[in-house]
Amino acid sequence: LKAVILIGGPQKGTRFRPLSFEVPKPLFPVAGVPMVQHHIEACAKVPGMKEILLMGFYQPNEALSRFLVSAQQEFKVPIRYLQEYAALGTGGGIYHFRDQILSGGAEAFFVLNADVCSEFPLQEMLEFRQQHGDMHSFVILGTTANRTQALNYGCIVANVDTQEVQHYVEKPSTFVSEIINCGIYLFTPAIFQHIGEVFQRNQQELALEESSNGWQRAEVIRLEQDVFTALAGSGKLYVYKTDGFWSQIKSAGSAIYASRLYLNQYSKSHPERLAQNKPGGPVIRGNVYIHPTASIDSTAVLGPNVSIGEGVTVGAGVRVRESIVLHGASLHDHTCVLNTIVGWDSTIGRWARVEGTPSDPNPNDPYAKIDSETLFRDGRLTPSITILGCSVTIPAEVVILNSIVLPHKELSRSYKNQIIL
Repeated sequence: LKAVILIGGPQKGTRFRPLSFEVPKPLFPVAGVPMVQHHIEACAKVPGMKEILLMGFYQPNEALSRFLVSAQQEFKVPIRYLQEYAALGTGGGIYHFRDQILSGGAEAFFVLNADVCSEFPLQEMLEFRQQHGDMHSFVILGTTANRTQALNYGCIVANVDTQEVQHYVEKPSTFVSEIINCGIYLFTPAIFQHIGEVFQRNQQELALEESSNGWQRAEVIRLEQDVFTALAGSGKLYVYKTDGFWSQIKSAGSAIYASRLYLNQYSKSHPERLAQNKPGGPVIRGNVYIHPTASIDSTAVLGPNVSIGEGVTVGAGVRVRESIVLHGASLHDHTCVLNTIVGWDSTIGRWARVEGTPSDPNPNDPYAKIDSETLFRDGRLTPSITILGCSVTIPAEVVILNSIVLPHKELSRSYKNQIIL
């Protein structure tokens, strides 16, 4: 068994700015550890996992290399990064590196998109494939969304008894199905034959269109639109429906929601990562992650859903709720931080208030997913969580509300509903 984690590249993640300026999005900490570490951990737990491949078109930088070395040591599985020479789409990348994936005689491999958070029921997908279909069939992880939100995802129509996928449409314009694609797949080497057919077809079409200015590439292949749509109804594609948590992490606001889902799971999977109320320690409400190097005043109140990074300083009387505070940040006495991501090495002055508006799914609808909001609606900034980029300084006694502050800014007054460039 192998696993491939698709981490994309720098021109993506635009909705994740300004946080993606400082660190590749897959390394952004969610619930205290890099986003992609949750994927690696889930893959490493599957018996027989021989290798994990990260695939994308980020330049291999020091942060990525350091992360891979430490993850290899921690999870005792070989982990490599394969760099695409350009954005090749979800199918083009794995087709380009098919020899690397199949080396060592891989019988099956998982493909996971890095920008989702999930319980990753990988073992269950393997067992499901043994019970349904043959050993050469492919499995998509699916979950249920509500009718209106399903239009924003790949929709799957499956046979109720066998779970065979009969019809697949990526982001349909009208309602097709409430079962949506989670971006987590189980493939056998046979998938490359199907991707190869798409590649050949693309080549033929490009040869016919000589006037295409050469910017299109036959190698750009999308698993969803190009491969699954064709495979549906052929008896080769099945959907395994999960009732566990799942969410996309497209925007910075969804990172806080994903953090909540993972912190919730820690009570079962990593109780040691959750902070406890101790005499002489800060007041902890709900699930809170605190890095061991952070210095927290005993009169601070943290939680629920708070993640405090490396070397963070939290002063007396500080209140933090539904927020991620990244490494090196400093919250001076009596600051209030709600629904906010505080960037690396940022400082919030005494008695300042930094607050955003959560974009959480409707709690009364069990199938509601987080909306990937655009930054603007009707020419105005949509109220969302507040984001401070790295090295932002907020003066004492000001209020920052529903705003995005780009890195290296020193503010002098209060702001509301603004992007501060």
